[in-house]
Amino acid sequence: MSAVTAIADELHQAIFDRFPDWASLVGIPGRDDKLTDYSEAADERFAATLSDIAGRAEAIDVTGLAKTDRVTRAVILQQTAALRDRVEGRWIEFSVSDLVLTAVPSLLISLATMPVDTAAQGEDYLVRLGRLPVFLNTLARRHRIGVRAGRLPVARLVRAAIEQLDNQITTADILCRQPRHTSVVADVVVPAIRAYRTMLATEVLPHGRDDDHAGVCWLPGGDHLYATAVRDHTTTDRSPDDLHRTGLAVIAGLAAEYADIGSRVFGTEDLQEIFARLRDDPDLRWRDAEEMIAVAKDSVSRAEAAAPQWFATLPSAACVTAAYPESTSPGAPPAYLAGTLDGSRPGTYFVNIHRPEDKVRYEAEAIAFHESVPGHHLETALRHERPGLPMLRRTISLTAYGEGWALYCERLADEMGLYSGDLARLGMLAMDSMRAGRLVVDTGLHALGWSRRQAVEYLRVNTPMAPAIIESEVDRYLACPGQALAYMVGRLEIQRLRRKAEQALGAGFDIRAFHETVLAEGRMPLSTLADLVADWIDERT
Repeated sequence: MSAVTAIADELHQAIFDRFPDWASLVGIPGRDDKLTDYSEAADERFAATLSDIAGRAEAIDVTGLAKTDRVTRAVILQQTAALRDRVEGRWIEFSVSDLVLTAVPSLLISLATMPVDTAAQGEDYLVRLGRLPVFLNTLARRHRIGVRAGRLPVARLVRAAIEQLDNQITTADILCRQPRHTSVVADVVVPAIRAYRTMLATEVLPHGRDDDHAGVCWLPGGDHLYATAVRDHTTTDRSPDDLHRTGLAVIAGLAAEYADIGSRVFGTEDLQEIFARLRDDPDLRWRDAEEMIAVAKDSVSRAEAAAPQWFATLPSAACVTAAYPESTSPGAPPAYLAGTLDGSRPGTYFVNIHRPEDKVRYEAEAIAFHESVPGHHLETALRHERPGLPMLRRTISLTAYGEGWALYCERLADEMGLYSGDLARLGMLAMDSMRAGRLVVDTGLHALGWSRRQAVEYLRVNTPMAPAIIESEVDRYLACPGQALAYMVGRLEIQRLRRKAEQALGAGFDIRAFHETVLAEGRMPLSTLADLVADWIDERT
C-alpha cells in the first residue's frame, strides 16, 4: 500500500466515522447502529483530524507518483478543504429544509432503506432508531446557537421542513421494518420528531430570513460562505461573477436550438411561444404514475442496449427503476441512489410519482439518461467496481465531476440516438436551460443579493420550466448554495476536454477511449481531470 493510499484510507474512515448514516447508505459496515453527532465538539474534533490529514498529504512529493496516487492526493486535498469549510462555516446551524441535501431528510431516507435482513442488522437498526432523540436534540441546539448569532435559515424552507416532518409523523410506520420496531417508532421516534418539529415552528421559524433576504450573502460573513461553497462544489477557482456571465451566455446560445426544433414540433420559432407550449399544453403531461414508471424503464433499457458502442468498460450491475417511498416530499426531483458496495442494495433511479398530472413528460428521457445510463448509474457503478481505487475514491461525492458527467450524458444520449423524437430533444434543451439558469440564479441569489421573486422571474422568462418546478428549483438553490452550479460547470469542462482531444487527435480520436480516460480513475477535481486528459492526448501524439 502506498503512503497516499494509506492517508486516503484514513480520511475514508474519518468521514464515515463522522457520518455513519452515509456509511450505511453506501454499504460500509460497522456503523449501522450510529447517527451523526452534529455537536460543536464533534465538529472541532473532525476539523482537527482533517487538518492533520491534509498536512500529511500536502507534504508528499508528487514527483514520481503513479497516476492513481496523484489523483488520490488531489482528492484528499480537495475533500479535506471542502469538509473543513463546511465545519468552519457552521452550515448545519442554518441549513434547514425538506430536501435530501440537508441533514434530517437524508437521515430519514437512510433509515427507510437500511437492510434489516439479518438479526445483527435488525439489532443495529433498533439501536439507531433509539438514538434519534439525541440526534434531533443536538440539531435543535445547533439551530438555537445559529439563531442567537444571526445565522438564520430561510423561513419558507423551515416551513417546508415542518410540513415534511408532519408527513413523516403521519407515515412513520414506514420505519417499522420488523414487528419489534413498532413500539420504538411509536414511543421514541415519533415523539422525537414531533419535539424537533415543534422547536422549528416556535424557536426557529419566527426568526427565519424572508424571501427578499434569502441568499447567504445576507448572513454574517455571507460573501465568504458563498465563495467557499462555489469553490467546494465546482472544484474550481471561478468567481460568482464569472459563473453568472457564463450562465447568461449559455442561455442566449440555446435560443437557436429551440427555434430549430420548435419549428418542427410546434410550427413556430418564437422562443416564448415554444416555452408556453412546453409549460401549458395539457397533452404534454403524464396520464398516471404507471406511465411515468414505464417510460423511465424503457429509457434505461434503450440506453443499456446502446452503451457498448460508446464505452469500453461497462458495470456489471444493472440499474433499477422505482417510485420514491410514499413519505418523500412531493417536490423532490427524480434522483439516483447509488447501490451499496456489497451489492445488497442495487443502484436505483427513483421517480417521483406524486401528482403525475402536474408533471411534464417531455423531460423524462433526458432525466433518465442523466440519472441512470449513461449518467449517474454507469459512472457510479463503474467506480464502485474498480478494485484498484482506494475506498475513499470509490465512495466520494464530487459534485462537479459527478453531475457534470451526468449532464454531459444528456447531450451524449442524442449522439447515441437514444431520444425518441424531437419532443424529447426539446426536453433535453429544457434541462440545459435549467442548468444554465442555475448559474445565473444561484449566483444572483447568493452573491448579488437577488430576492426570491427575482430568481423566479428570471427562470420564468428564460426557461420553459413550469411555475411549480421553478418554485421548487429556487428553493433548492436556497437550501444548498453553490451545489447547483456544479452541473453546468462540470459539463462545460468535459465538453471542452473532448473538443481539445478531438482537435489534437483528429481521425485518431476514439470516443470509447476518451470515455474510458474520463471514467477510469473515478471522480476527481476538474483540474485533475484536465491533467489526465492532457496526458492521454500526449501519449497519442
